[in-house]
Amino acid sequence: MRKLVFVGAGSMAEALIAGIAANGLVKAAEIWVTNRRDGERLKELDEKYGVTVTYDKKALFEDAEAVVLAMKPKDAMAGLESVMPYLTGDMLVISVLAGLSIRTIERIADKKLAIVRAMPNTSAAIGKSATGLAFNSFVSGEQADQAKALFETVGLAAFVEESQLDAVTGLSGSGPAYIYYLVEAMENSASEIGLERDLAKELIVQTLLGAAEMLRASDKPSRQLRHEVTSPGGTTEAGIRVLENNQVHDSMIQCILEATAQSKKLGSMLSREFEAG
Repeated sequence: MRKLVFVGAGSMAEALIAGIAANGLVKAAEIWVTNRRDGERLKELDEKYGVTVTYDKKALFEDAEAVVLAMKPKDAMAGLESVMPYLTGDMLVISVLAGLSIRTIERIADKKLAIVRAMPNTSAAIGKSATGLAFNSFVSGEQADQAKALFETVGLAAFVEESQLDAVTGLSGSGPAYIYYLVEAMENSASEIGLERDLAKELIVQTLLGAAEMLRASDKPSRQLRHEVTSPGGTTEAGIRVLENNQVHDSMIQCILEATAQSKKLGSMLSREFEAG
């Protein structure tokens, strides 16, 4: 890709910049970055990654092959309105604006744009994101491949129907928080069972890493892997029995269903606000 523009310079933009630059997908100098007014932040990214930063919109968008919309939610409306005159049908427009539908962006633009909507998660910061991607009818096969390649620099990326992005949000977008919640409970148990907290954290993290790698490496379903660890009358069975008695399995399903429903609700509200504005 010859020139990639980021509108927005927050943590998600930086994670993508770091991954793209490290993988050599785009030369650092050909990654252009702007934001609303935080010049110090732009200077920081310039010094850290060697990207090109500017507030000159004409220079920013000239010959851009792709534009990533990564503004903060509170700046999204003003940001979109300020960049729309510079976006053309030749560019690939990639939105990581949570909840904002492709249809809404199309209505704001009022012109034909190739748009990809992406739902990464915060693990992009360490190159371990799980990202869902959806695109409109103006996106070419080559552009779809380019978008997927960009997000693969920060983890796994997969195409879904846009209607499924709320499900992706509920499952993997919010997913890291569910894991942190579980770890928080495991850490809080440390003092009850006589383990020093720092040691407990090391044991928990390694256990999670091992279980995740086992899931990746094995073709066995998670249910079978669980049963293989659960000996009749053993310690694991005793622990699992408590989880079952407290309906943790059903609660986790309900958690993801509720997060998905909330994503749909917030998306609808946000789209209505943008279209009314």
